[in-house]
Amino acid sequence: MKKWNTLASEYLYKTPFGNLRKDTCQLSNGIVIKDYYVNEYSDWVNAVVITEDSKIVLVKQYRHAGGDFFLEIPAGKIEENETHEEGILREVREETGFSSKAAPVKLGEFMVNPATQTNKVITYLIQDAFKETEQTLDYTEEIDVKLVDFNDFGGLIGAGEIKTQLFTASAYFMAKNHIEGQVPKDG
Repeated sequence: MKKWNTLASEYLYKTPFGNLRKDTCQLSNGIVIKDYYVNEYSDWVNAVVITEDSKIVLVKQYRHAGGDFFLEIPAGKIEENETHEEGILREVREETGFSSKAAPVKLGEFMVNPATQTNKVITYLIQDAFKETEQTLDYTEEIDVKLVDFNDFGGLIGAGEIKTQLFTASAYFMAKNHIEGQVPKDG
């Protein structure tokens, strides 16, 4: 098995949110795919944030493509010249007003959808969080902060009692495994 060869590539559009690229690819067996579409997005960070009294800090917001409101962990894109750790601390503070004196623990770094997207999500655990400030939302954001008992959240996901997305569910279970000592401390 070998990597595909890119024979040609053109951008259909470029925006601050992301780019759409059309590639012509040749597989190792010689087959050519003329219209292979690749979405170029920025990497983003997310975090399971747990308060001093074992509540998970969640954000409820409308997601247009999903056509509904979803309960998620705080997340966002990295800004220019920002480390992943700085980015997640900023996003958590902006979206929720929560902060922590404990350093974020990296749980993992994952490709979002390597078949059609170029970006990664870097997932963190932030413990001993406390409400420090009010939210400082972007003009397009409408976010309600919700606190749920950390140990109850997995059952709510499993029972389908909340609407969430895959990255929240996977991050929660990674954080739970980490806290229970089932993964190495460095992710």
